[in-house]
This record gives sequence, C-alpha cells and structure tokens, in this order.
Amino acid sequence: MKKNNDRDCCVPLLRKTIRIMKITTLFSLAVACCISASTYAQDYKVSIKKNNASIIEILKEIEKNSEFTFFFNDNHVNVNKKVSVNAKNVTLDEVLTQIFNNTGYNYQIIDRQVLIKAFTEPNQATNAAQQKTKIVSGVINDETGLPVIGANVVEKGTTNGTITDAEGRFSLNVASDATLVITYIGYVTSEVPVIGKNSLTITLREDTEVLDEVIVVGYGTMKKKDLTGSVAAIKGDDLAARKTTQLSTALQGAIAGVTVTRDNNAPGAAAGSIRVRGITTIGDTSPLVIIDGVPGSINDVNPNDVESMSVLKDAASSSIYGSRAAAGVILITTKRAQEKSLSIDYNFEYGLEIPTKQPKYVGVKRFLETTNELRYNDNKSGGWNQAYSDDDINNWEKYHQTNPDKYPMTDWVGMILKGSAPRQTHTISVAGGAKTVKSNASFVYDKVDGLYADRDYERFMIRANNDFTVNKYLGATLDFNFKRTKNHQPYYSPFSDMRLAPMIYPAVWANGEYASGKNGNNSYAVVNSGGFKDEWYNQMGGRAAINITPLEGLKISGVIAPNYTFEKKKHFRKAVPYSLENDPNMVGGYMEGYNTTKLSEERNDSYNITIQGIANYMKTFGKHDLNLMAGYETYYSSGENLGASRDQYELSNFPYLNVGPLDLRDNSGSATELSYRSWFGRVAYSFDNRYLFQANIRYDGSSRFHSDYRWGVFPSFSAGWVLSEEAFMENADINWLSFLKLRASYGTLGNERITDKDGNALYYPYQAFINFSDVLFYQNGTVVPELSAAQWAYAVENISWETTSSVDIGLDANFFNNRLRFTADYYNKQTKDMLLALEIPDYVGFDNPQRNTGKMYTNGYDIELAWNDRIGDLTYGISANFSDFVSKMGDLGGTEFLGDQVKLKDSEFNEWYGYLSDGLMLTEEDLKGPKLNDNVQLGDVKYKDISGPDGVPDGKISPEYDRVLLGGSLPRFQYGGTLNLGYKGFDFSVAIQGVGRRNTRLSSAMVQPLQANWGNTPAIIDGKYWSEKNTEAQNAEAIYPRLTYSNSSINYTMSDFWLFNGRYFRLKNLTLGYTLPAEWTEKVMIKQTRIYVAANDLFCISKYPKGWDPEMGSSAYPITTSVLFGLSVKF
Repeated sequence: MKKNNDRDCCVPLLRKTIRIMKITTLFSLAVACCISASTYAQDYKVSIKKNNASIIEILKEIEKNSEFTFFFNDNHVNVNKKVSVNAKNVTLDEVLTQIFNNTGYNYQIIDRQVLIKAFTEPNQATNAAQQKTKIVSGVINDETGLPVIGANVVEKGTTNGTITDAEGRFSLNVASDATLVITYIGYVTSEVPVIGKNSLTITLREDTEVLDEVIVVGYGTMKKKDLTGSVAAIKGDDLAARKTTQLSTALQGAIAGVTVTRDNNAPGAAAGSIRVRGITTIGDTSPLVIIDGVPGSINDVNPNDVESMSVLKDAASSSIYGSRAAAGVILITTKRAQEKSLSIDYNFEYGLEIPTKQPKYVGVKRFLETTNELRYNDNKSGGWNQAYSDDDINNWEKYHQTNPDKYPMTDWVGMILKGSAPRQTHTISVAGGAKTVKSNASFVYDKVDGLYADRDYERFMIRANNDFTVNKYLGATLDFNFKRTKNHQPYYSPFSDMRLAPMIYPAVWANGEYASGKNGNNSYAVVNSGGFKDEWYNQMGGRAAINITPLEGLKISGVIAPNYTFEKKKHFRKAVPYSLENDPNMVGGYMEGYNTTKLSEERNDSYNITIQGIANYMKTFGKHDLNLMAGYETYYSSGENLGASRDQYELSNFPYLNVGPLDLRDNSGSATELSYRSWFGRVAYSFDNRYLFQANIRYDGSSRFHSDYRWGVFPSFSAGWVLSEEAFMENADINWLSFLKLRASYGTLGNERITDKDGNALYYPYQAFINFSDVLFYQNGTVVPELSAAQWAYAVENISWETTSSVDIGLDANFFNNRLRFTADYYNKQTKDMLLALEIPDYVGFDNPQRNTGKMYTNGYDIELAWNDRIGDLTYGISANFSDFVSKMGDLGGTEFLGDQVKLKDSEFNEWYGYLSDGLMLTEEDLKGPKLNDNVQLGDVKYKDISGPDGVPDGKISPEYDRVLLGGSLPRFQYGGTLNLGYKGFDFSVAIQGVGRRNTRLSSAMVQPLQANWGNTPAIIDGKYWSEKNTEAQNAEAIYPRLTYSNSSINYTMSDFWLFNGRYFRLKNLTLGYTLPAEWTEKVMIKQTRIYVAANDLFCISKYPKGWDPEMGSSAYPITTSVLFGLSVKF
C-alpha cells in the first residue's frame, strides 16, 4: 500500500497513537479489536512474593504468568543481583518500583515489552578502550516516516539487545564491528552494520510476503494480490500436520466452502465425499482433482508430498477447466527440489487407534422385561410373560454362573472389538541438486491394523520429481509416482449385528465350539471363520514435460502424462457350521448366509493419458501488467472389468478358481472408453496494481455425447479493484489497513458426468444398447432357455452438457501490517439444463432415458479469518473459517424423487419428507382423531392431518396428502479453525471442525427396540417410553412411543418426531512437538531433530445418543481416536 508523506502537524501524533495500539484476536468470535498499549499494563494485576531472589528469577516468574517480555543489556544490568518483593494484586509499575528501588536501574513499559537499563550508562570511551565496544544510537521508522515502537534491536550472534521507545529510538552498547538485527511483526527483518557509525536512521520495509504469495491456478500461477476469482490455498505442511493417512480426510474443516464427510474410520478409509460450495446436480458432485497439472485421484498423493493445495471455487477461477469444473477444482502441487545440497528427511510415527464409545443397550434383565412388554403390546391376550418367565427375569444372571450354555450372557462387543489397534508410518525423502539437475524423491510405508481380528491395511507410495535445465531457453521435468495398497479383512463386517445382538444368545458353548447365536446369526463366529476379502490396488503414473523459453516472458510447455491402475479383488466366503448344545460333535446347521463356500474374483484395469500444449506470455510495460495463456489438451481413458466365481467348494482352504466345481461357475466382463478434447485460454490484465481484469474460455468436447451435441463453450469474466492503492485511501491516513480488494466474477461451467439411478457412470447415454441373456421359450410343450438379445436403453441423441452459471462477489482485506487477514465471498449458482432420467411408460420396455430438463439453485457464503503475531519468543497464529450453503431444486420436468429424502420442485436437495407429529396418543379422544390406520393404539405416535383430496384436512392420515417437507438434511453453518504456537523450540497446534446445524434423523438402530423382532433394546429409550405400567403423569412425559414390533411401521415411519439438531464440535487434531537445539544435533551430523505427540479425533460434542458419532453409520466401522508418537530427523 503506497503512502503519502505530506502531513500536517497533527498527523504524527495520530499515527503515534495508532502505532501504540495492540491487537487481541478473540478466537471464538474471530474478531480483532484494538486497545491502547498502556491498557494491558494498567489493567493486569501482579501477585508475587520473593525473598532474597535474583532479579532475573523474578522477571522470569512475571513473564511466565503474563504477556510481558523484559529486555536489558547484561553489560549494564546485573540481573543476578538479589532483591525482595512482596506484592499482591497490584500493577506491574508498582511491582517494578519495588524491585528496582535503590538498585541504580530504571525501567520503561512499552505495550507488553519492558526495557530495563541503568540510570547512567558506562562511559563510552572507557568501554571502547577496554572492550572495543561503542554505544550506537538511532531511530527506526517505517516507509512513511512514522516511528516503529517496540521493534527488537539485537546485536547479531548475541543476546545483547533492546527495543525502540515511543519515538522509535534506541541506544545499545555493541562491538565496534557489530551488525544490528532489527525485527518487528509485519516488516522485513533488516541487518545493519555499525562499522564507522554511531548514529543510525533505519527504515523498515513492510513485509508483503502475504500479498506476494504465489497461488497455483489453472495451468499457471498468480500472485495472491492479483487474484480476481475465489481461490483458497493451504500449505502442504498444514495438511500433513493433521496426521491422517489419506489426503482427502486432512481437508476436513481446513478450507471454507469445502465440505468433507466420512461415515467410518476403517483402516485406509478415505473421505466419503468432497463437495465444493454445495451441490449443483443430482449426478456426480465430486470436484475435479488436478495433480501437478493433470487429472488424478486425491488419495494417490501422500500428504507429506504436498507443497500446496488450491481450491478453485468460483467460475472465474475454475472455468479454465470447463466441462468438468461445475463441482469445483482441487489443484495439488507436489514438492520439488531446490538448488541446494543434498538433504535426507526421515519421519517415523507409531500410534494406537482407539475406538470411541459404542452405543449402549440394556442389560439382560431389562432385555427380558422389554421383550415381554413388546410381546404383550402386540398380543395382549397372551399376557405379560409370553417370552420369558419371572424366574428367568429375576434369576438369569445367577443361573448363568452354573449353566452358561442355557443361560448365556454374551458380551458381543467385548468378544469382537479390540481395545486398540496399532498403526505405523515410515517416510523417507531425499532432495537436492545443482543448477542443471534437481531431484526430490520420497517413499512412504503405512500399516494400520483393524479393531477386530484379521484386519489390516498396508500402503507403499513412491514419488520422484526431477527438473532439468539445459540452458536459459530449454528445460524439462520428468516425474514418476507409484502406489500399492492391500486391504485385508474378514468376509463379514460385524458392527451392525454385534451392537444389536442381545446378551442372552450364545456365541460359543462352554466346550469352545460355535453356538448358533440367534437362529444362525452369530457375528463372532462368522467374523473369525467366515472367510476373507483381500483387495489390492496398484497405481503407476508419470509426467514428462519440455519447457521452452524462446524469448523473455514467453514460456511454451508440452506435457504427456500416462497413468495406469490395476485392481484385484479376491473374496472367499467360507461355510461356518455351528454345533448343538448337547452334542458338540454334531453339526446343528450353518450360520445364516454362510452355508456354502464360495470364491469370487475381480480384475479392474484402467489406463488414461493426458497430453497438453500450453503457452504463457507475461509482459510488464509501465503501469500495465499483461498475462496471456493459451493451450490445447486431450484426455483419453479406457477400462476393463473381469469377474469370475465358483460356489460350493468341497475344500475351504484353497481359495483358487480351479479348485471349485465346474457346474457352479459364473463370469462377467465389461469395458469402457472415454475421451475429451479441449482448447482453452486466459487473459489477465492489471493497471497500476489497482484495476484487475481476467477472462477465461474453454471449448470442450466429450465422447459421452453425440457428435452433433458434444461441444460446449465455457467462458468467465472477473474483475478486481484494489482500493488500498487508491490515492483517496492513502490520504485518509488509515494506517491500520494494509490491503483492501473487491472482487466480482461471472461464468459458466459444465458437467457431463451422467449417472444412472444407482449412481453408476453412463458412458454412452446417446446410444441404444442391446442386452444378451437367456430367455425362456415354449417349444413343443417344453420350456427351454435360449440366448436372446433385446434393446434395453432408449437412444436420445440431443442431450448435452449440464451448464452451471455462477456469480461471486468477494472481499479481501488485510490489517495491521498483514497480521490480520480477512476474506469473504457470497455466491449464487444456477444449473438450468440438468440431466435427469425422463419417466416413460413401463410397457415401452426401456430404461428411462436422460434429458436436459432439470433446474437447481445454490447460494451461500464463505468467510476466512487469520491472525499471526509474535510476543517476544512466542509466535502464534489463529485461523477460522465459516461457510454455509443451501441447494434447492427447481423445475424437474415432472420427475419426482420420492422417499424419506426427496428432490421436488422448491425443496432443498435431499430434504426430509414425512409427517408432522403431535406427540403421542395419550387418550381415547386422541384415538378417535386422525390416524394412519385402525391398528393405532395408545402410546403410538400421533400425526397431524394436513390435507385431503379437496385440499383441506379430511380426518385421515394418508401418505398422499399429509406428508410435507420437513427441512434439509445437509449440514449447515460449517466451521473449522486452527491454533499454532511456537516457543523456543516447542510447537503446539490445535485443529477443530464442526457443523452448526443439521436436521438429523434418529435411526432405527439408535432408538427402535427389538429390531427384526430379536435385536436388543437401546438404553437411550429405557425408562423414557410410554408404557401401561407407567402412571398417567409418567406417560404424559414420555419421550418415545410404546414398545411394539407389529406397529413399528406406524411409529418409525419418517416424521419430524425423529428429527433433531445433529450439530457437533470435534477436536480434530492436537499436536505438541519439540525441536532439539541445533548445537546438540549438529555434533552428530543431524541438521534438525523433532519429537512430537499427536492425537486425532480426541473428542466430539454433539446431541447424538451416547455411543453414536455424527459421522458413523449405523453399521459402519467406528470413528477412532488416534494417539501418535513421532520422530522427524533431517540430515
């Protein structure tokens, strides 16, 4: 920001007052406010009592318990001098008066910094003669001529230092050939030699690193201050600090407007979904991922290999990717070597995965009682003890001691789930090179064990990036990456049944043989003996580029990047018999679903290649900056799938296809091809660093569409106005404002990722398809199968791209020498030709064809705040991000997506849809009112009569007229934040993430008793449901309906009765590290050694039932807490 040096007599006083102000950032509100420098010293109260203690001991005690920092010249101040102090709840000034009374020392309080000095400094001539030192005095100003108050002035290589006073002045006794190092937050560090000088006037230059930060954008880079689109960037080290094995999960809560969800935390599990600024289509909503300039998969990159990540959120920034950018673009830049000597880094982590609390269910006695009550409610004529006698209820636990087979008490969760599972990671990276050749290579190995037997995940990853410089005109890059994973687990996932199963069913008999559980449902037996699922994934890719610079400012690049993936799956399900209670040698039957041994194998091979030609030209002339880019890209991919299986194996220890029976075999196969071809370009222009303009265009063609409709044009336009560079802003003397920019953009984006009703990709929706299958014919009185062909897909040639238009208005502002940074965006997105399956009559015999008929609207906002500062040796940074969006459906061309979550005109995307409840049926009068059917009884959920055939309430509850929209199901008001502290080798960081509001349904697994007519009763409802055994007053306070199985469709159907606010706050990561002093490690040829401990997902606060996590599915692997120890060594 340019400053005007013309001032009247009042301005310096005003500026000085502003300079004395200090910033405090309130992290919970993320709001910065200014308070005068003297306020803290006046308000802070000190209590300290020391007898005959050294001055340095007392000062350290005060520093430890406050934000004050003391400075002194130990040549002039004897800090080992003994003094006494006794103060209670007084100001610092009063305490210092006690300390330095009759010592010959004086003090000066400047903000939170305190300068201690002698009343009379040693004679300069004597000092110089004896120690070859001299006193150097000076004044430190900023670029506008204003004094810099509280700047640190230190003699280089020593601890001898001082700070500037309210006039920016300092005086320091230093060696005659010394160099002064001047530092102050928000300014570039300055080193000034003092040889031949006794008086200095030093000007500190504003640190514009924040503004000059280079951000990766589509097919190039730009300075952050020149951006006109909405681009969020995060450093790779910040992602790696979150200590996740998958890069996608490290993104959660890290960037405003990026929604990352997960539904389990199984070994190797990645994020369930990533969305950038909401939803624009009912099809694929995942963003395009670009790795070093070419499309890829986010989880094929090791978090430690990431240099930076940029998220292109609006049309202005992402339209350069045109047809695949409607859901946003994530750009990942991996680390490259610099021109420096060879360095080797090794990082080791070992930790434990600890399961969070599991859902609670009632014990044996209450299970028996609630089972009887449920049976009675469903059949009152049978009495109260239809399932279990009073003797069973009262004495089951006692009988278990002597006859555990007849009276089992099985701890299903305890038998299956481990208390913890180990994990480890080893990472080695090598980097360095000369001017002509630079290389960066890394290797990582991960192993994570599962929380139950015979489950683990292994991963190997290699990445090598090489840069070659022939001369100033010619260079090249050659990159290679490889990834191999193996996921080994039992064939059966136990989580749903092990939580649901009551204790009264046996897992094993007393003799150790498997019991039947509940009619062959024994999760312990099948998880241990039911076979395995092994899955291997191999990915190998490369990127070769040649870079030509024929003239200054012009760079021409040619890129070719092939990528291969090979996936193998072997699923071997074994027959699991169970024994009879009274005859362990007799097979009583087989576990449900595990009565035969079957092998299924699958192979998925894919290949893709990207070829690019790109020219970039940059030119500055006067106040004009011009950046031109043009390019061509072609992308081709193909894939093939093969599957085979055999059933009823005689031998269960040989998982090979050739061992299985020939007459029980099956096979399948498929293949796909897809290609894109694109031309694109960008023009970026700025005038005087004030007025910024940018235009992008992309012309895309896709093989998914007919040749007459496969091409689309996707333009965008954006502009920025840097108000802080305007003369009227400079003349306003707003010294605390470092940077202010307004942005606006408009553009269109495309989407052609069409899916069917099951979410499977459609590659040729414009073509008619024939399906071959065996069809039964009646010939000569006999039914015989014959291979036949029939068309199953209806061809619609004139479908084309979905087009999403996007408007974005943004503000970027930096304050207080760029220490406080603020970014806010509001956006609106509209999709008006969404691809939907058009309903056609069933008798036509075809699947519903795709048509460009749907409309969808999304609007929202993103806000990011960050504050970075230093207090003495303490450096700290605080950041917070907030975002919200609403995606609503427009006209869907008559198509309706019905269910518990719907997509209807004017509804939110996947909005809850059901009945409005009105408490419970408590009186006979309630039973005479509207109800779903005649089976409704007292204690059932009561619903409101909303409408009828004539548009008014009709005295009935019916799905056609009484179901209404109940509110959106997507998370709202999402937030994340970080806190980073550094102090004398120690580092501490905290990351949080959460959701402010979400309409969430209490699922059947959470609240429904005796699911499937045999499951356990959730502890959350015990004592809180309607019961005939309750008093009338107790039933009036009941939260849950009566126990019933026959009427479960009435009580547990979708209604607002089961909705609650699923908001949550999660402590994502906590890390404490210490870097050993260099003087220790350099003795053994080690540049740096850091040890640390970390924890992920340490706790979560929510309104979910106890034991349930907001991100855990009812039958999913649980969310785990990771506790890690790490060692990082640099050679």
